[in-house]
Amino acid sequence: MASSQELLDFLRHVERRAFKQTAYAVRDEHAAMDIVQDAMLKLVDKYPDKPVTEYPMLFQRILQNTMRDFWRRQKVRSLWTTLLSSFSTQRDDGEASDPLDIMDVDGGSQNPATQLEGSQTLQVIETALQKLPTRQREAFVLRYWEEMSVAETVESMGCSEGSVKTHCSRALHTMATLLAQQGLGTVKELNNKG
Repeated sequence: MASSQELLDFLRHVERRAFKQTAYAVRDEHAAMDIVQDAMLKLVDKYPDKPVTEYPMLFQRILQNTMRDFWRRQKVRSLWTTLLSSFSTQRDDGEASDPLDIMDVDGGSQNPATQLEGSQTLQVIETALQKLPTRQREAFVLRYWEEMSVAETVESMGCSEGSVKTHCSRALHTMATLLAQQGLGTVKELNNKG
């Protein structure tokens, strides 16, 4: 079993190299720092009782899994951005309006056509979400709308990491099918983006 000093020394030793490796992979220094920090926290949190000789391989596996989680989130975020951006319009100040801003209660600042288009888009998405089984809907909303990590979703849902990933994968496929049926793209396009 490694002492806390040995663990700290290991993290200091791998920090710079892990950051460079991750920055090259994700091409975003801020995201890379977050990924490395998440991986370090996972190592400290889940494996403090492992021998120091196991840390290099263990840390690399955690780092690679954390990067995969980042890429999955990016793909899904890209899917929703693409879907929703096709329904956004230009505001008077030149900025694109966010269709999710339609939920504004008074609605006084948007023109009626924009409000109608946005509310129809939201209705299609909400209807598709309601058709998902409860656990899939919960995993989908926590991971992709609340932007929780897999670990946070696991803790929130009280299930395994594999279950969260399975629920999310099935939810994405079902959502792609349901949204394609409503004319928001083809299942193939939506699945490729998700």
